[in-house]
Amino acid sequence: MISSTTSRRHFIAGTAATLIALPTLHAQTRPVLKAGDQKGGLRALLEAAGGLEGLAYDIQWSEFPAAAPLAEALNAQAVDSGPIGDAPLIFALAAGTRVKAIGANRADSYGTAVLVRPDSPLKTAADLKGKSIATNRGSIGHYITLKAITSAGLKPEDVNIRFLAPADAKLALTQGSVDAWATWEPYTALAETSQHARVLVSGRGLLPGLSYLAATDAAIASKRPVLQDFLQRVVKAQVWSYRNVDAYSSTLARIIGIPPEAAKLQFERRQQKWIAIDAKVIADQQGTADFYEQVGLIKQHLDVRGTFDTGFGTSA
Repeated sequence: MISSTTSRRHFIAGTAATLIALPTLHAQTRPVLKAGDQKGGLRALLEAAGGLEGLAYDIQWSEFPAAAPLAEALNAQAVDSGPIGDAPLIFALAAGTRVKAIGANRADSYGTAVLVRPDSPLKTAADLKGKSIATNRGSIGHYITLKAITSAGLKPEDVNIRFLAPADAKLALTQGSVDAWATWEPYTALAETSQHARVLVSGRGLLPGLSYLAATDAAIASKRPVLQDFLQRVVKAQVWSYRNVDAYSSTLARIIGIPPEAAKLQFERRQQKWIAIDAKVIADQQGTADFYEQVGLIKQHLDVRGTFDTGFGTSA
């Protein structure tokens, strides 16, 4: 029979052990996802849909004005993941950035466009010969510029591309220091609804409309469950947004600071949908890489098959 004294000793010893263990338990920190984002991107979507509730990890957000600086942050491992278009991903991979696409979405490419001033005499892509076009180097705007001019029978050297950030490019266009601005949503919708610009050439029929959630190899290795959960939340939030267009557009406008009509226009016409990374996605991405090689923007042939991680599900 165990004496009451022995029992008390066991209880005290057990309690002491628990008290000693508690600080260690509380000292353990939650996983942190360093999430890169672009204006009007994933954070706005998740906040509007309530997709950030009940997280088992913390998110450290960093917003970038375009894909190129986001890609640089991925390369420096300053962020773990971020949304990036098909063309910027090609540039990042060609530069040696150790990232993979873990989720893919496809959208209507109309809003990825070459814009001109409302009173511009330019009417077609062929009219861009000898003209100046502002865009970000390596961006989807850079891609639509090259697609637009080559589809019109022009060569890259037939236009003067000036590499500017979106805010500077818009200012250059409105002040007349460039003839055109190649950009993407929500900048296109904002320029249209404010009557600062009109679409000269849209990406519809020229671009596959692909973009991705990319993650660094290091994050995939160390934070895979976190990335999987984050991607699933994004997919579910996207489904919610198209079931609640007015509510989402209103919230998006408030979060990113643009008029509601611009937020709704860019959102409705994109019709963005997360899809499986299948043979069609990979073939379209290979086509983008081959085009960049053809026009001399990347020097080596890039086989894109190794740049996808198909182990992440995207079912809503």
